[in-house]
Amino acid sequence: MTTSSSNENAVHVACPGCDGVVRIPANRLADNPACPRCKARLFAGKPVTLGSSNFDVHVGRSDLPVVVDFWAPWCGPCHGMAPHFESAAGRLEPRFRFAKLDTDAAPDVAARFNIRSIPTLIVFKGGKAVTQQSGAMDAGSLVRWLETIT
Repeated sequence: MTTSSSNENAVHVACPGCDGVVRIPANRLADNPACPRCKARLFAGKPVTLGSSNFDVHVGRSDLPVVVDFWAPWCGPCHGMAPHFESAAGRLEPRFRFAKLDTDAAPDVAARFNIRSIPTLIVFKGGKAVTQQSGAMDAGSLVRWLETIT
């Protein structure tokens, strides 16, 4: 059986608007693709908000590495890092998916990954945590760190 090249080069990405999984040709990721269901842009240059209900879809079903910022609303360093995290998202999407998870709103997910200090960044590939970093980072440090992972 021969597989067409478009199927071989397809990438699965979860939509930030409807949480549906979308299949996109890899060579079209940078073309500002939209979800065929809800029409939301798949990459907006900013992190996707995750919670208990959509975490597994975005992390487990994405073919892209997913960088998750585990944070809390009361955390000063988390707020200080937020614009840097968003800046890194703007620079590195669609090579990576960036997401934020409020540990107070989704303590079950935070417990699954043994989050003890925040902010903590975890990079997931194929649904599995491959590396993590605790503590606030500026955009340049974050980009340099992530470029060593791919």
